[in-house]
Amino acid sequence: MPTYIYGACFLFIINLASALVTVSDKRRARRHLWRVPEHTLLALAFLGGAPAMLFTMLLIRHKTRHLKFMAGLPLIIFLQILALAFFIRGGR
Repeated sequence: MPTYIYGACFLFIINLASALVTVSDKRRARRHLWRVPEHTLLALAFLGGAPAMLFTMLLIRHKTRHLKFMAGLPLIIFLQILALAFFIRGGR
């Protein structure tokens, strides 16, 4: 099996988890329950879940007033694309 399949599966799983955790945090916020810490959300984004998290946050209007997320997530996505391009090109 080609090695890129593992990376694609990882990205699918981390993006799905990021979307589910974001929806869970929104539900918990509405019910005044224990919330998912922001550092956990950001860790999921850094691990590759930023695209799904950003899309989900915009879709359900969660944390859209937080500059940390509305500017940070696109920045994380941009940096991850740069890193991917760097590794694909072989570090040149």
